[in-house]
Amino acid sequence: MYENAYAVPYLYDRIYRKPFSFDRPLAVQVPGSKSITNRALLLATLAEGSSTLRGALFSDDSRHFLQCVQDLGFETEVHEDERLVRIHGRGGAVPLPEASQYVGSAGTAARFLTAFLGLSHGVYHMDASEQMRRRPMAPLLNSLEELGCEVIYEANAVESRFPKGNFSFPFTLRSHGFQKDYININIDESSQFLSALLIVSCLCGQDFTTRIQGTHGMAYIEMTRKMMAQFGVEALRQDERTFLTRAGQHYRALDYQIEPDASAACYFYAMSPLLGIPMRVDNVHFDSLQGDVEFLRILERMGCRAADAPEGIVLAPPAEGIFHGITVDMSVCSDQAITLAAIAPFADAPTTITGIGHIRLQESDRIAGIAAQLSGMGIRCEERADSITVYPGSPKPSTVETYDDHRMAMGFALTGLRSPGIAIANPGCCRKTFEDYFTVLEDLAKRLAPS
Repeated sequence: MYENAYAVPYLYDRIYRKPFSFDRPLAVQVPGSKSITNRALLLATLAEGSSTLRGALFSDDSRHFLQCVQDLGFETEVHEDERLVRIHGRGGAVPLPEASQYVGSAGTAARFLTAFLGLSHGVYHMDASEQMRRRPMAPLLNSLEELGCEVIYEANAVESRFPKGNFSFPFTLRSHGFQKDYININIDESSQFLSALLIVSCLCGQDFTTRIQGTHGMAYIEMTRKMMAQFGVEALRQDERTFLTRAGQHYRALDYQIEPDASAACYFYAMSPLLGIPMRVDNVHFDSLQGDVEFLRILERMGCRAADAPEGIVLAPPAEGIFHGITVDMSVCSDQAITLAAIAPFADAPTTITGIGHIRLQESDRIAGIAAQLSGMGIRCEERADSITVYPGSPKPSTVETYDDHRMAMGFALTGLRSPGIAIANPGCCRKTFEDYFTVLEDLAKRLAPS
């Protein structure tokens, strides 16, 4: 929709506040969860029979995942206007013994489908966008080779941080099923490596043990385990680093309702302290499967008040109208590090975000991106290997470079709501997870500052 830079509507001094109260918050709706949608797509293909996924997200990432499922020969029925997908699963079998897969920039599709196909039986040619070619895959690919898969890397792989393209797309999987009943994997760079192996572990035919190094992203691992259990397979956590999947378990087809995306909801909840208004995102609750609801607890520490109402969590701004700078470990909800950094200049003290070293390896080097863009606005930052400190200040007009990273675009739009003259370059990158984000933002601006 927006081919050029998007001028963020400045709202702070224009808000019509009277209609909004804790009992009558400003309410918005967000699309279905990307994390849940993509897990459900894989679980439905592994189940026996037809599953119906309701409230599904349709974005670049989920469309790539769905297209891959279709390219493998699975029968599907898709109704985007109804946010509904039906998939006829084959009980762990892949319909086509050879196929090509293009996962785009979708990390979940890249990791989950690679694990599924690498431990199936067949020949599968895997490729991805240039952005995804630069993201970590080595721990997962090494594990698949240990489990018996042949991984053949293409000589013409794009230049990446890996020599000769090894451990990065494109590659071919020659898979022969599970040749071992245990694996060790390092998840410091991505918890998706573990999620991928846990989901397919029930196909081993024997009890399967997964041991991990690292603790990154365990909230996403718990989401994976809960969704596996909903579809009929338990991955038992024996201790802090060991998971056991008992033999004989099978996924069952479900009529499955997907939660709203808590990651997307956080941008709107962050507007509460930023603009001094109560906010509610419909159908987002603290018992969500998604770890990003923990971001609301962070906002509470900054002075906000939260209550879980039947319609969704209501977040009220600090009573005194000033929110506090804090030091916080965001390893549980690291996708919101940009969100917090984007509002941190308006806090009453410095904000230090820790536990986020791995976000340097996501769609962009997000720590470096935060520092560069805030510095360009005249905001003092201190960047470290796995943390960043943002100091209070008054952002000056700037065009935010997004690095084709949807979270840079959505997060830094918040800054512009309170400081005039902020624009977002390449706003279309939001298609990855929330293609209507700026349309929703425009509608919200009209409601907050009616002409």
